[in-house]
Amino acid sequence: MSLTDWIPEPLHSPGPWDLAYWQWIAIALLLVIAVVFARIARWLFSWGLKKVVHRTVTTFDDDLVDRLGGPLRLLGTVGLFRLGMPLLELPAERAQTITNILLAVLAFGIVWGLLRAIDVIIGHASKAAWVATRPTSRSLLSLVGRIMKVVVVVIAIISALGTMGLPVGSLLAGLGIGGIALAFGAQKTVENLFGAVALGVDQPLREGDFVKVEDSVLGTVEAIGLRSTRVRTLDRTVVTLPNGRISEMRIETFAARDRIRFATTIGLVYGTTAAQMRQVLEGIERLLREHPKQFDSTEITVRFLAFGQSSLDVEVISMFATSEISEFRAIRQELLLGIMDVVEKAGSSFAFPTRTVHLASLPAKAA
Repeated sequence: MSLTDWIPEPLHSPGPWDLAYWQWIAIALLLVIAVVFARIARWLFSWGLKKVVHRTVTTFDDDLVDRLGGPLRLLGTVGLFRLGMPLLELPAERAQTITNILLAVLAFGIVWGLLRAIDVIIGHASKAAWVATRPTSRSLLSLVGRIMKVVVVVIAIISALGTMGLPVGSLLAGLGIGGIALAFGAQKTVENLFGAVALGVDQPLREGDFVKVEDSVLGTVEAIGLRSTRVRTLDRTVVTLPNGRISEMRIETFAARDRIRFATTIGLVYGTTAAQMRQVLEGIERLLREHPKQFDSTEITVRFLAFGQSSLDVEVISMFATSEISEFRAIRQELLLGIMDVVEKAGSSFAFPTRTVHLASLPAKAA
């Protein structure tokens, strides 16, 4: 006994699309049943899967299971509807059409799931520790995510067109030619894009770094975009440099240093005695060694350097444990004032450029 034997006679009348009215009612009921059972099956599947993923340390699999809920429900609905289709006793031609529609919905569900999986992957990659120290990588990850989504959608569209019987080979050839033309037209844009990738991977500079680019730009990096990098100069102007160009330039990053060198040369007057010079050298060296920010006492250099044109030159070099330029400026000021005290206590003084002119009198001419 078939299902049609239980159907009232009026519902056997043909309706739209050459299907009986009972078949249309059965399609609607089957769709509702498939949606309900798909929700239940998805809940049971997720519940069992979460029991497993909760045991892992990472939250990636938990987020992936949550984000794939919608696509899984859709795929379950399609599968259950396809299993119940034989009960509808559809004509072969109509059954094939509905099967093609189900395959299209199935493909949409798969693409939907892949797009959500890409979001989860990029989202977790953006929270990684190595990205926190590389702000540029966030922009690159976002770009990579968009490219992956475009690739998935393009592959899905080409597959759908091929299923519909369209000449996919000719379409791919046209896309290839168009891609070459686009590459020539957007050469600078592509160059800057690859420059951004190079800056993100090599990390010669980061947002917030105080840098010197070649000998022309000195300032703080405000933003590193996909096309250009903006640097705020000391005059508060903004210099925009294309990434393709900046990746090939010489970049000096001051933020990468772990200590700062204090180096100066002081000149004492030529009236300074040897005893006073030794007292000055000992006093300056003691000043440097006793400073709380002194990095390494073995790197202190305080030496009588040379007999200058108008001064006795003393070389002073030392390293201090700071990477902040504002803090170093305060340290430098403190040291220079301390050196002045040392020189004054030694009874010497600082020299300044002088020139001695000897006037020789000419012998008187004979009368």
